[in-house]
Amino acid sequence: MLLHASCAARGADAVLFLGPPGSGKSDLVLRLLGLGWALVADDQLRLHPDGVAVPAALAGRLEVRGLGIFEGLPCAATPVALRLAVECLAPGLAPPRLPAPRRWSQGGVSLPLVSLCAVEASAPAKVAWALDAVLGLRRQGAGAFAG
Repeated sequence: MLLHASCAARGADAVLFLGPPGSGKSDLVLRLLGLGWALVADDQLRLHPDGVAVPAALAGRLEVRGLGIFEGLPCAATPVALRLAVECLAPGLAPPRLPAPRRWSQGGVSLPLVSLCAVEASAPAKVAWALDAVLGLRRQGAGAFAG
C-alpha cells in the first residue's frame, strides 16, 4: 500500500511521520538526520505488515523546502522495524498537554501514535523520547505511554 509519509530510523527502529503537506514531516526528518538518524523514506513509502519499502525513484532523496531535492543521503540499513507513528500537526494546531494512549492502524500495521508540532525546536528530542518510551527505555507517569 502506497502511503504519503516520511520515515527515519535510529538504528533498526523506525518512526513513521504522517500529516498534510507543509506540516513539517521532511523538515523534522532533516533535523533528525543531523542528530545521527538515517533516512528511510521521504514523501512516499510502501507499507507492508513486515515494514516499509521505498519507491526506487525516491531512495536516498529528501526534499528540503526552499532548497530543493537532495540526493545520495545515507539510508537506513533494511529491514527496519516500525515502532512509532508521529502525526505532524498543521501549523497553528497544538497537541494536547497530556494525551491519552492512541494507535494508528493501516495496511495490517498498528503503531503507537503521538501528535506533535513538527516545526517546534524540541520536536526531534520529543520524537527520540517517544521512541525511547515505546522501546521501554523511558517511563511515564501520565500521557501517551503511561500504563
